[in-house]
Amino acid sequence: MTEIGFYHLTTSPLERALPRLLEKTLEAHKRAVVMFASEDRLEFLNGTLWTYGKVSFIPHGCAKDGFAEDQPVWLTTQNENPNGAQFLFLTDGCESPSLSIYERCLDLFDGNDEEAVSHARERWKKYKDQGHQVTYWKQAESGSWEKGA
Repeated sequence: MTEIGFYHLTTSPLERALPRLLEKTLEAHKRAVVMFASEDRLEFLNGTLWTYGKVSFIPHGCAKDGFAEDQPVWLTTQNENPNGAQFLFLTDGCESPSLSIYERCLDLFDGNDEEAVSHARERWKKYKDQGHQVTYWKQAESGSWEKGA
């Protein structure tokens, strides 16, 4: 079964947390698919990944760019894995019926939004009932991640 980590964003928004997690993914020589709930959100994060570091960027692409098989990180609003990714990042409450094709899934949710927290709890229960290994990570004040019980 897929290992699913729930990432409770409390001190920084998705646009600051996601690039750091993607950097770690790439350092581990893994590919990623990042699923968004809307094209607007995808476009916003697309721009962020190009400019988030002063001397670096996260190499990535989306449907507008093409060449999916060459992209280490693929941004999408669809349930797809055109770059052969091992890691799936779910944002904005997205869900995928294809979890089993990934080694790992990272479900990032806004801890300052009660509705997002409630929906994350529902997904946690569903994934656990399906037999997935689930873990919980909460942001520390520094922005680092602390594993919860």
